[in-house]
Amino acid sequence: MNKLNLKSLPRLKDSISYLYIERGVIERDDKSICVFDETGKTQIPVAIVTLLMLGPGTKISHAAIQTTAATGCLICWVGEESVRFYAAGMGETRSASFLIKQAQLVSNRESRIAVARAMYSMRFEGPVAPNLTIDQLRGKEGARVRDIYLRESKKYGVPWNGRSYNRNDWDCSDNLNKALSSANACLYGVCHAAIVSLGLSPGLGFIHVGKQLSFVYDIADLYKAELTIPVSFEMAASGDSELERAVRLRLRDAFREQKIMDRIANDIFGLLKLAEEQGDRFANDSAAPGELMGDDTAIVGGVNRGSDSS
Repeated sequence: MNKLNLKSLPRLKDSISYLYIERGVIERDDKSICVFDETGKTQIPVAIVTLLMLGPGTKISHAAIQTTAATGCLICWVGEESVRFYAAGMGETRSASFLIKQAQLVSNRESRIAVARAMYSMRFEGPVAPNLTIDQLRGKEGARVRDIYLRESKKYGVPWNGRSYNRNDWDCSDNLNKALSSANACLYGVCHAAIVSLGLSPGLGFIHVGKQLSFVYDIADLYKAELTIPVSFEMAASGDSELERAVRLRLRDAFREQKIMDRIANDIFGLLKLAEEQGDRFANDSAAPGELMGDDTAIVGGVNRGSDSS
């Protein structure tokens, strides 16, 4: 097998969205990884997995971490049933070109509002009136989401009494709210993995602000109406005794059916007006020196400038 090269790996949009593992031991297996649990040994095609979610009782070796990182698969540590997000590793991208563009857009009031308007516009059928303010768009979005909840409630015969989730008391929520929380946690993880894999910041949001996952929430909100909300009502209506697991499995199928990784990548490129060819310029050598800021443009780094004229 050829030596791993980031450029030869499957692209983000062609990847499997995520795998959730708990109560198992993960080891390196030749050029990939495998998990040992009560069912035996299971090989994991980590080169085409975007996000590996590690739940309670999981142990992973140093060699497995090294292999996973080399293939560009993001690892995150989550709570039981993937509900709480604790920490994450880094993605495969080494260039900061997309991140710089994101920072420029979010730091300018006009461009930030333009991206926020574009995000809202993606959720409505037909064009959005240009004279609507962000507050008006937010109100319009709230009404749309309320109608979606009511529609799904009627479709599946599951009562909807509003979103209710107490982080300190999981069991106090009804099954529907548990399903919504579990589904959204998976969607957030997948969006987070996609954002980091593309070399962007999860914290530089355009609608959501102030948290390390603001941009994750921005992107995830584009898909809840057709993914997490319908799946949650469907699974709540099923009466499955292992509700959170059932939600994850059904959502995984929905991700595959709707080619969610392809959509996330394309939507982010469109919203931020990014060009794929401007992506990871350090793919062949992740340890290569970066660039330095010059008077007019960036210059090559890793060079002693002591002889430069001052």
